[in-house]
Amino acid sequence: MTTAYERAVALIDAANAEDPRMDTDYDGQPVPRELLYGRRMVEMLERFAPEADEVMKLAVRAQHIQRWKTPRESYPMTREGYLQWRTGLYKFHAELAGRLDKEAGYDDAAVERVKQAVGKRGLKVNPDTQLLEDVADLVFIEHYMLAFAQQKPDYSEEKWLDIIRKTWKKMSERAHAFALSGKLKLPEPLVPLITKAISG
Repeated sequence: MTTAYERAVALIDAANAEDPRMDTDYDGQPVPRELLYGRRMVEMLERFAPEADEVMKLAVRAQHIQRWKTPRESYPMTREGYLQWRTGLYKFHAELAGRLDKEAGYDDAAVERVKQAVGKRGLKVNPDTQLLEDVADLVFIEHYMLAFAQQKPDYSEEKWLDIIRKTWKKMSERAHAFALSGKLKLPEPLVPLITKAISG
């Protein structure tokens, strides 16, 4: 890894370490939420696509950079408001990640790759964007889907089938194969629902 990479990792992690919200790490220790998320993204990338270069390692690490600064409640609580929030987040994350990578010493081409991927531009046609999306979806399934389900006890089975199918649709065939290969830790209580969703 280059010195620029080490500087960029330090800058991204420092930005995410400011998150006032805490989650529990593997050893039970509290860790700033987005700092832990960034680590999980890189770990998943190394399991799913170990050939990925350092630019993609930076992109996945910055996927949710300082996400707490743009809360959902800052937009109207409607479907349109949700879409505006997501679009705003993509731009915010991309610009901040690009700025930090530039500060670390990366050239314009590398910075643009990060911004394209983090900004979710060209899904299904940009390999970097698709790789980031695959990793994000795999991390969601392994680490966050069960907790999300527990927060939404009023969701019907049909609603959950729709959520799982939409997530699955965004993933590549390679990610599908990885998820079903036994290499991904599926949330056990949701396996019947996941199986039903993707077999339908």
